[in-house]
Amino acid sequence: MSGATAGDHAGRDGVDRSEAADLRAACDLLGLRVATEQIDALLRYLALLRRWNATYNLTAVRDPRAMVTQHLVDCLAAAAALERGRALGHGVRDGRVETSDGVQEIDAGKGDRGGRILDVGSGGGLPGVVLAILRPKESVTCIDAVAKKAAFVRQVAGALGLANLHAAHARVEAWRGDQPFDLITARAFGSLPDLVRLTVPLLKEKGVWMAMKGRVPTAEIAALPPDIEAFHVEPLTVPGLDAQRCLVWMQRRHDTVPDPTAPPAG
Repeated sequence: MSGATAGDHAGRDGVDRSEAADLRAACDLLGLRVATEQIDALLRYLALLRRWNATYNLTAVRDPRAMVTQHLVDCLAAAAALERGRALGHGVRDGRVETSDGVQEIDAGKGDRGGRILDVGSGGGLPGVVLAILRPKESVTCIDAVAKKAAFVRQVAGALGLANLHAAHARVEAWRGDQPFDLITARAFGSLPDLVRLTVPLLKEKGVWMAMKGRVPTAEIAALPPDIEAFHVEPLTVPGLDAQRCLVWMQRRHDTVPDPTAPPAG
């Protein structure tokens, strides 16, 4: 990434051309096909995040250049993995993730009609806003228990004209929404067992979780409930970031053997 200060190379549209070039290079390294308009939208979002962060403390990352890598590019790496796995799939042949056990099909989408994504504990909208920009056919809801963070996401949706981006101010365990989701993602929301326990009522029967993590959370995976499986742990390489990153893909087990010691239902 270049060392110029954010804003030193701003064009007439207010988008920093140096940062735009950095984002374009990162997308190329990640294999993401992103339109110029989407690059511009990502940087306009980042400008809003920087402005609001000065007053409302939406993120602990303060350095403008670090925000590009630690926020945007980090989430772009997850978006690239989502595109590879097609977890909101556009056809069964595309909806696959290679695993050590062979090929895991992900049936969690509605094809060209678009799917539904929930970003839990979204904070300043990461990764939800990034996914909304890159996947305009999908409906993305960012939920956070802090009112100012939900208000910020609403501001982003209005300022960028993102009709597919929605915000909810609520604790996720107390919120139900109007329809279940194809994909539930989280970037900074506690442990994997907590994530699935609090959000399982919000996930479609064949939906998937995509949790963004640093190091592989081996203990958290081992602590998942018996009816939930982490079917794929995907290492991520984030251009410009010297840190470990991975995605943990989870789903309900559909072959769970009933516990013979459990009391009968009802």
